[in-house]
Amino acid sequence: MDFTYSPKDLAFRDELRGWLAANLPQGWGETVFLPEDEDENAMFRLDWERKLYKGGWNGIAWPKDYGGRGATLVEQAIFAEEMARAKAPEGLNIIGRNLVATTLLHHGSDAQKARFLPKIISGEEVWCQGFSEPNAGSDLAAVRCQAVRDGDHFVVNGQKIWTSFAQYSQWCILLARTDPSAPKHKGISFLLVDMKTPGITIRPLRQISGECEFNETFFDDVRVPVENLVGELNGGWRIAMTTLAYERGPEDALGRQLVFRQELDQLLATAAKLQRGNRSAIEDGLLRQKLAKSLVGIEIMRLNCLRAFSKSLKGAPRGAEASMNKLYWSHVMQDMFDTAMEVLGPLAPLTAGDAHAVDGGRFQLGFLRSKAFTIYSGSSEIQRNIIAERVLGLPK
Repeated sequence: MDFTYSPKDLAFRDELRGWLAANLPQGWGETVFLPEDEDENAMFRLDWERKLYKGGWNGIAWPKDYGGRGATLVEQAIFAEEMARAKAPEGLNIIGRNLVATTLLHHGSDAQKARFLPKIISGEEVWCQGFSEPNAGSDLAAVRCQAVRDGDHFVVNGQKIWTSFAQYSQWCILLARTDPSAPKHKGISFLLVDMKTPGITIRPLRQISGECEFNETFFDDVRVPVENLVGELNGGWRIAMTTLAYERGPEDALGRQLVFRQELDQLLATAAKLQRGNRSAIEDGLLRQKLAKSLVGIEIMRLNCLRAFSKSLKGAPRGAEASMNKLYWSHVMQDMFDTAMEVLGPLAPLTAGDAHAVDGGRFQLGFLRSKAFTIYSGSSEIQRNIIAERVLGLPK
């Protein structure tokens, strides 16, 4: 693969760099950061997403008819990399933009596209994802939340969990069982649910990091218009697979690995300045080996991303490479944050808010967040099954 950009791609990159420099707050990433308060943080990210839209940078891969730029896969990768390089905040409506919109573009009716896509790309309506349940996470086809037809509505009853940003969302994509007698993959439908509908209760879940990104969501006799069914009745599994295929795309992975490299670079700088007796932490032989392992791991991550990206450029469908990348990076980053705690040593318990916390407690927060890496977006066990079956050809 030729890793050099064309003149057109370079012009796209330079235009984006210029826009980011002009529109991010003065001192961003150095003296100005995301708000610490969760609600303020969410609204800051939503305002940023709306600013991206006004500048023509939100949903760039969408067709021009729906407000996008019709960006190429290379331009999408450049966008992800430059956003990461500038340490720009991630938009709040990532589920609406990356998952809901792509699903509707593939499977939605003309009326659904006209109704929902403009308000997704503008940031006017935020979406959440109602897939996982307490007993149907990795085994997604085991969902039990039911939707029963009643005239021109479905009546939904059940529970969802790990519903990211539900407290800020106006809409939800929901997998519900519409035929309990069918095989579990065959009796599921894909619904669009207005979160203001009576009967919906949201309960925040406090994570070990102290954050409340996730929620439990309960549906009690929630009435959903029949026109909010996407695709065919009981055909939701196929549509959900489209949604999940865009959760781990190679273009976004290139941006993710750059963020991880930035975090490692900061850890290396911290290890070089943090004193252990009469020498710096980075001079400890064992720690140096572990830091070197993280450096090699992130470089392999980058090369794996490029390999998957190259296949996508050649027209190959999104397949098991996404599972390989996800499985790999989640464990590499868990190991890196474990090493970060060793680098901090006795200072590791001093977290954000303590005057003596190293680097504002960023590595402790990363360490706590990393425990979910091997669970969300498909657990490591599920990723290994996918790789075993679809790459190695092993029996189920």
